[in-house]
Amino acid sequence: MNYCESMREKIGNAPLIIVRPSVAILNPSGEVLLFRYEEGIWGIPGGILQLNESVEECIKRHVHDDIGLKLNSLSLFGVYSGLELLNKVEGSGDEYQTVAIGYICTDFENDIKPDQTQSIEAKFFHLDQLPDEIDPFIKSQLKKLSFK
Repeated sequence: MNYCESMREKIGNAPLIIVRPSVAILNPSGEVLLFRYEEGIWGIPGGILQLNESVEECIKRHVHDDIGLKLNSLSLFGVYSGLELLNKVEGSGDEYQTVAIGYICTDFENDIKPDQTQSIEAKFFHLDQLPDEIDPFIKSQLKKLSFK
C-alpha cells in the first residue's frame, strides 16, 4: 500500500495534500513529450511522491516505469499550488490539494516504451501544435517554454 492509500484509510475523503513532481521532456527539435492514459487527456509525465523518496527520484522512477525513458538531468521549472490544483476524484469523492513541482529535461536515454498494462500513449508534440485534449493548467505552463 502506498502513502496516499494509507492516508486515505485514516482520513476518508477529506482533502489530502500531495506532492506531484512532473517533467517536460524536450527532444533536440524542441518538441515536448506528452502522455495520457487510454481515452484520457494529454499531460506531461508525473507521479506522486512516496515516503523516503526524493522529488527527483520520484519523477525519474515514474518516467522510467511508465514510458521507459531514463532521465539523466533535471532543471527546476517551477513550483505550483493553489485553488487551480485542488481536485476531487469522480466516483470516490476523494479530494487532493496538489503541490506540483515542474522540471525540464533535455538529457534522456532509451526509446519511448509506454507501459501497456496501464494503456499509456506517449509521443512528442511541437509546442505550437499541442493537442486539443490537454490539461489546461499544463497547457498554460508549456506555453511559457516557447519564450525561454
